[in-house]
Amino acid sequence: MVGLQVSALLLPSSSCCCSRKIDAAIHVPKLPKAPFSVPKIPTSRKLIDELNNIRVDGFTNTIPVLQNINFTTTPSVDDVKVQNSTAFANTQLYSLLEAVADRVEMHANIGKQRENWNTLLLNSINMMTLTAATLAGVAAIGGVGMPLLALKLSSTLLYSAATGMLLVMNKIQPSQLAEEQSKATRLFKQLRSQIETMLALGATTEEDVKDMMERVLAIDRAYPLPLLGAMLDKFPEKFEPASWWPSNQILRKKTKSHERKKRENNGWSEELEVEMREIVEVVKRKDSRDYERLGNLVLKINKILSLSGPLLTGIAAVGSACVGNGSWAAIVAMAAGALATTANAFQHGGQVGMVFEMYRNNGGFFRLLQETIEATLEKEDLEKRENGELFEMKVALQLGRSLSQLRELARKSSSHRLDGTAIDEFASKLF
Repeated sequence: MVGLQVSALLLPSSSCCCSRKIDAAIHVPKLPKAPFSVPKIPTSRKLIDELNNIRVDGFTNTIPVLQNINFTTTPSVDDVKVQNSTAFANTQLYSLLEAVADRVEMHANIGKQRENWNTLLLNSINMMTLTAATLAGVAAIGGVGMPLLALKLSSTLLYSAATGMLLVMNKIQPSQLAEEQSKATRLFKQLRSQIETMLALGATTEEDVKDMMERVLAIDRAYPLPLLGAMLDKFPEKFEPASWWPSNQILRKKTKSHERKKRENNGWSEELEVEMREIVEVVKRKDSRDYERLGNLVLKINKILSLSGPLLTGIAAVGSACVGNGSWAAIVAMAAGALATTANAFQHGGQVGMVFEMYRNNGGFFRLLQETIEATLEKEDLEKRENGELFEMKVALQLGRSLSQLRELARKSSSHRLDGTAIDEFASKLF
C-alpha cells in the first residue's frame, strides 16, 4: 500500500515534465546565403573565339573555317554553293598536292639510282676492257698451248661482255636519265609551291584544279619514269627543246582580281609592251639560237662516241681471238681496247648525255618564256593580263637581271633593229 501511494504521488510530476518537453521549441540556426551565379551563355561570336583558344595537350586548337563565318547575315543559296564549290576544289588541290609531293620523292630517288648506274657501269666496263687488253698482251708475249688458249678465251669473253654492256649503256644514257629526273624533281617542287600558294590565297575553282592536273600530267609525259616503252629517244634526228607544259596552259593563264590591287591600265604602258617585245627578240636571236646550235653539236658528238665504243671493243674481241697467229692481232686487241676505254671515259665520264639534256631543258625554258610573253601581249583587254609591273619583275628574275638591266637590254635591242648595232650579250645571265 505504501508503495502504491508513493507511485501515485510521483505520477503527476512526471507528466508535467513530459508536457514541458513536448512544448519546447527546437531552434536551428539559419545558414548564410552563398553568392552563386550561373554564367551567361556566350554569344555565337564569343563561343567561336573561345573554341579557337581551347588548348589540348598544350597546343592551341584553331578552327579556320569557323573564323570566316559571318553570323550577322544569313547566307544565300548562291553563297552556299560557292562556298561548297571552293571547299571541294580545295580538297581536290590537297589531294593533288599529296600526289605531287610523292612524285618529288620518286623522281629524286630514281635520279640518284640512275646516277649510280652511270658511275658503276662506266667503272665496270673500263675495268673489263683494260683487263682484256692486259690478257691479250700477256698471251702475245709467250703463251703456248693451254695457257695461250685460256688467255685468249678470257680476253675475248671480257671484250664481248664489255661490248654488250656498252650497247645497253649507250642506248639508255644513264647520265641523261639522271638529268631528266633532276629536272622533273625541280619542276614538281615548283608546282608544289604554286599549289601551296594557291591554297593560301583561297578562292580556288574547278578550273584551277584542272589546270594543275594538266600540268602534272604534262611533266609526267615530258620526263617519264619507266625505261621500256616510254623512254625518250636519246638520239633524235634533230635537236628539239624540252616541253613540260600543256599546250593550253599559256592561253588559259589568267589573273584573279582579288589577288592584286587594280591600278590604271593594270600596270601596263606602251613602253612596257615595246620592252617585252624587244626581250622576246633578243631571246630568239641570241639565247634560243645558241642553245640550238650547241644542242645539235653535242648530239652529234654523243652519236659518234656511242658508235665508237662498242665498235672498238668488238674489234678488240676479234683481235684477241686471233692472238698467236701473228703480232698484228695482239696490237689490234690492245690498241682497240685502249681507245674504247678512252671513248667511254670521255662520253660517260664527261656525261655528254647529261650536257645534251641540259641544253634541251634550257631551250625549253626560253621557248616557254617566249610563249608566255607573246600570249600576254596578245590579250587586248589589259584587265585580263597579269599586272604589268609584276610581270616585268618576273621576267627580269627569270633572266637573272635587275629591272634597270632588263630595260637597258631592250634599249640595245631597239638600237640594233634601227641602227644595226650589234648586241654582244645574251638575254639570260643565269645560264
